[in-house]
Amino acid sequence: MNDALIVSLLSVVPKSHATKTMGASTRLRLPRFAHNALLRWYVGHYGVNLEECVGGIEDYPTLSAFFVRPLKEGARPIDPDPNVLVSPVDARAHKFGRIENGRFVQSEGQTCGVDELLGVGDPRVPRAVRAELERYEGGGFAILYLSPKDYHRVHTPAACTVGGYRYLPGQLWPVFPAATRKIPSLFARNERLVFDLETDFGQIAYVMVGAFGVSRMTTAVADLITHTGGGAEDVRLSPAPRLARAEELGRFNMGSTVILLTEPGRLEWTMTEGQVVRLGQPIAKRIG
Repeated sequence: MNDALIVSLLSVVPKSHATKTMGASTRLRLPRFAHNALLRWYVGHYGVNLEECVGGIEDYPTLSAFFVRPLKEGARPIDPDPNVLVSPVDARAHKFGRIENGRFVQSEGQTCGVDELLGVGDPRVPRAVRAELERYEGGGFAILYLSPKDYHRVHTPAACTVGGYRYLPGQLWPVFPAATRKIPSLFARNERLVFDLETDFGQIAYVMVGAFGVSRMTTAVADLITHTGGGAEDVRLSPAPRLARAEELGRFNMGSTVILLTEPGRLEWTMTEGQVVRLGQPIAKRIG
């Protein structure tokens, strides 16, 4: 079944309910033989590198636990150059470039509004104001797509203070490339967590985007589990936690997408479209 057909079928499927069911199934404790067989299939089908993660498949009681498996110490060297922004995830560089007229390129033929993505104008989060949209006008954006085989913990791209976060419940469309080409403003339709990061590179909006099959997202800076029936949240953190470069910020319970928005005149992207990037590798450099 090709990706475009999957998108068409999902247009008539209750995606939230299906995702909850899928999520619950990944948290089931199966008999040992069935569990090991399932994980061996998953590893083989998606090409997961077991040599870089802590333990073996027998050390993870559920498929959900395996999704968020930790890496061995030293598996992802972190670039020490203070003038580069590092990748916060293992992913593929889907799209990146410049924000123009309040919009960024989602995929070929599709754009997405910064205001929509951040919740500006959304009555559920009245503190999301137009100044946020204006802050990033002419700045940069990067869309980093995590596939099912990838490491699913997400980290900071630079040392930062996390001023707050915004949880915006939404739809759960798939986020693979065919879906981004077919569904307008896909990333702003889906459920998402938006973090406000204060860094030496200026303010960065860091967005975790949920997707079909991604039943839950969590964050290290708050006691929050998404997609459990709770409403929208817009929280200022006090005291605001300080995180080091490449420190863990959150987790996806399966692959999805991270979007970074940066202020103008701060950074220049150094990736190529379609490039596979790893946590800690440089993806942008300071301008000037």
